[in-house]
Amino acid sequence: MKSKKQFSYQLMLLPGMLFLLVFSFIPVFGIVLAFQNYYPAQGIMKSQWVGLRNFRFLITLPECRQILLNTVYIAFGKMLLGILVPVCFSLLLNEIGLKFFKKYVQTIVYLPHFLSWAILATVVQGILAFDGPINQILGVFHAEPVLFMASNTWFRPIMILSETWKEFGYGSIIYLAALTGIDPGLYEAASIDGANRWKRLLHITIPGIVPTIILVTTMNLPNILNAGFDQIFNMYNPLVYKTGDIIDTYVYRIGMLQRQYSLSTAVGLIKSVVGMILIILANKLAGKLAHRKIF
Repeated sequence: MKSKKQFSYQLMLLPGMLFLLVFSFIPVFGIVLAFQNYYPAQGIMKSQWVGLRNFRFLITLPECRQILLNTVYIAFGKMLLGILVPVCFSLLLNEIGLKFFKKYVQTIVYLPHFLSWAILATVVQGILAFDGPINQILGVFHAEPVLFMASNTWFRPIMILSETWKEFGYGSIIYLAALTGIDPGLYEAASIDGANRWKRLLHITIPGIVPTIILVTTMNLPNILNAGFDQIFNMYNPLVYKTGDIIDTYVYRIGMLQRQYSLSTAVGLIKSVVGMILIILANKLAGKLAHRKIF
């Protein structure tokens, strides 16, 4: 009876395991393309083996350094604001006593998270268009209109700020949950001792969520090379390749458009290896700083 029950559970897991096998494990064998001069007509088995030539070629590319800089710049900016803004929002929302107002605010700020960048990119581009609301406001102050989406100066900050706007509401959930775990007796004792709201926030609330902040930060560390393909792909253009081209968009362009499959696989493999190293480091940091390991 017990074995029959276990078999039903295993059968329930079968679709998920097949999905992982087909889309996660089998494609791993494709990394051999990074070490070949791959031609689709010859296939993987008959394409010329070139060893590390693709990796050496990548190092000599003039745009390689700029693409890496763009990726780290955008990813680090998103990671930094993606922690600071949700924490500040959670602390402010926690101080509001009206429960119905808190629910409305939470619903509104959560909504962008559930919309894809295919939709939100159009919204952002419309707001920042040459004749959009932002430039109209600038015109009131007799300022010249700005081509935000074609400016190498503005593109990276726009990517960081728009991603923060999209995700800060949903990202605040974990901090709001951490705030509910703080003992109310600490606030009562502090009030009896004469501590005002600011002191209670500074000496009770913030220290109470510091372990959560450390854990989230270390878990986000492996994403330092993930600057957000969906967002940038839907919003960038050739005019901002200098500051907006990241590893993922570069891999897409040289792999899918220019058909340099081996070179794009080499770039993706490097990113995966660096990401794996960062995950291991993040796990060790989480154990030491937050006393909680990811795995």
